[in-house]
Formats: sequence, structure tokens, C-alpha cells
Amino acid sequence: MARDLSPGSPEDVGLSRAGLERIDAELKGYVDRGDLSGVVTLVARHGKVVHTSAIGTKDLATGEPMAMDTMFRIYSMTKPVTGVAMSILHGEGLWSPDDPIAKHLPAFADVKVFTGMGADGKPRLEDPRHAPTLAELLTHTAGLSYGFDQTNPLDQLYIAADVWRSGGLAEMARRIGGLPLAYQPGTKWVYSIGMDVQGAIIEALSGQSLPQFMQERIFGPLGMVDTAFHLPPDKAHRLAGLYRPSKSRGLVPIESPILPLFDRPPALASGGGGLISTAADYARFAQMLLNGGELEGVRIAKTDSLKLQMTNHLSAAIMAGGYGVGLQQIRPGYGHGFDGAVFTNPKAAGVPVGEGTYQWDGAAGTWFWVDPVHDLLYVGLIQRMAEVSPHFQKITQTLMADAIL
Repeated sequence: MARDLSPGSPEDVGLSRAGLERIDAELKGYVDRGDLSGVVTLVARHGKVVHTSAIGTKDLATGEPMAMDTMFRIYSMTKPVTGVAMSILHGEGLWSPDDPIAKHLPAFADVKVFTGMGADGKPRLEDPRHAPTLAELLTHTAGLSYGFDQTNPLDQLYIAADVWRSGGLAEMARRIGGLPLAYQPGTKWVYSIGMDVQGAIIEALSGQSLPQFMQERIFGPLGMVDTAFHLPPDKAHRLAGLYRPSKSRGLVPIESPILPLFDRPPALASGGGGLISTAADYARFAQMLLNGGELEGVRIAKTDSLKLQMTNHLSAAIMAGGYGVGLQQIRPGYGHGFDGAVFTNPKAAGVPVGEGTYQWDGAAGTWFWVDPVHDLLYVGLIQRMAEVSPHFQKITQTLMADAIL
């Protein structure tokens, strides 16, 4: 059986058609209640697309219906793609997990660790017990922050350094390298700007901009025709509206998204959250992961490098440390590989997926997972930004378990 995402039927791959329809009905309920404007989903098993759905509305103002080719801001679902870019370069022998970050970004050579603010209003600093490594950078354990919390003294240093207004990724990395670490490397899991720093490493190792590298080495070869760090003007009409829930007004449009929309490849391309994509495109990326690095005879990354990416690298102590972000809560049975989360013990983690399932989500509610045990992928795309949201990833994973015959 060719694993090329050609159409198939649920029955041919051991899935219940009625079970898949129950997932759609569950999601449609959220649309009908006004919690979501719409949702696009895609299910593939054994390399065949066996179920797609486009429910609800793409644009609440016009009433235009959601479509399978609707484009979405996928925000942090960019991270696993950046991980694959790193895996490609790992397969070429250009970096090792044990490398100090400073080997590739010299600005990190003399980095210190933040221990609080002194009485004089200056940060107190100590030496790191070891230099932060690339493995730590790829697992949110290197000591970096995201720099968004205006009440956090360290994040205030990120804000003062204006890292998000850098002229490019190399400059951003230099600014971040000049800031102290939030904690001793390897001792905590703290969601961070690390995938954006990886973008600077990818540029340094490849000699290309991050958008060029991803287009030439991932999107082009995989046939991901609608995925990029920018939205071409001729595709702008396909972009889903972006909303947030209001207690008094229901879903209201977001006027200022986290990242701006670009109509051409930006100089500061966010490897942590900058991509726009579609369900069909992201499914091609996900199927490449399940295929061990290739799709339709085109190899993207070496199998061993991808296996490293999709393997947990957190210690038991960190997995039990109560860390996490949003709906992605690190815990026993649920750790982190490179640029994405990994189930090491699904039963302990409380989710009925196969061991080794690799997944992540995005700030606007998008989610995906690849389950190597069940040889299955799922992509779910919505555009709802909220502090608290239904856990659609876990909801669909639980219902999917019932759909596997």
C-alpha cells in the first residue's frame, strides 16, 4: 500500500466510519454553541486520507463557509517544522545534541544565570553549571524564556532588549545571547523562544534565510503549496478569521494578532510560530514524520535524525516537576522530544494514544498528532485564541481511540 496520502476509505484501514462521524459531531457541537466559528480536520491511516471535514464558518462577518483549502495561522505548530529543519542539518553532521549553543551562536559564549533582582535594581547573576546545549535548546530546558510576561523581572529584560523588533534572526540571537538565563540549564522545563533561536542556527549552518531553507528543503519537496511565513496577496481571501471568546459578545475578531501578517517572506521569520498552512499541507508534513523522513519517494530527513526528534529527552524528575504551557502539561508519561511533545507512557499520561505519539498545538487552537503505533495522523485547525479552551486534542484523541477497530 502506497503511503502517499491518496484517498482511501475508513474500513480499508481499520477505522469506523461511524466513529469518525462522532468526532465531527462533537466538534460541530462547539460550532453550533458559538464556541468556535468553524473547524477543518483531516485523518489519515496507513498513508491514506480516509476522512476530512470542514464545519462552520471561515469568516463570521461574511458567513463564508469553512473549506478544506482554508488557510490558518498555525502559530506553534511551526515548532515541529523547525525541528525537522534541524533534523535535516543533524543528518548532514552539522550539529550534535551535546554541542554548546555558543558553538553555533557565539553570543551565547559568556551567558550568565539570573538569580533575582538586587537592591540596587540590577540583576543578580551567577555562572551556569554547564554551558546550555542544543539538546536543551530543542527541549525548552536551556534556560531561555519567551519574554512576554511584563510582570517577570527577567522577561522585562527581554522586553527592554526589544528582541522581537530585531532586524533578522542573527540579530535576535545576539540580543538573546546577551541576556541572562532564567535558570540553570537542564534543571527545568520552561516554554521559550528557543525555536526562534534555532532559526538563527539554521540560517548560520545553511547559509540561507529560514524561509528559503524551509521552502527548498521541506515545503517544495513535500508539495506543501500553501505553507509559508507569509500570505501571498492572491491567497489572502482564503485565510480564516481569527477570533477570541467574549462573555458578552460571543466570538469577536482579533484586530492585532500575536504576529503580523506578511505579504512576502519576512526578515525575522518566527521558527516558533510564524507559519500559515492548510490541513492538506500539514498532513503531508505529518505523513513524512510517520514515514521516517520521506514522502512519495522524496527524502526530507534521515530516519535516525527524525527518530531523535520524536524521542523524549526529559528526565523523570523534570517530567514530574509540574511544568507545562497551556494545554500541553509535561507530566509522567508525557515528555518532550525536539520541538514537540512525546508520549512515553500514554496510560500514565491519561490519553489513549500509542506510545511514541508526537504532537503539538498552536496559540489559535490548532492541533495535530502522529501516532506511530496506530500508524495514524490527525490535523485539526481552528482560529480561537483564549486563555482557556476546550482540550480539542485530547477530546479527539479519546474519540479516535473508539474509532480504531
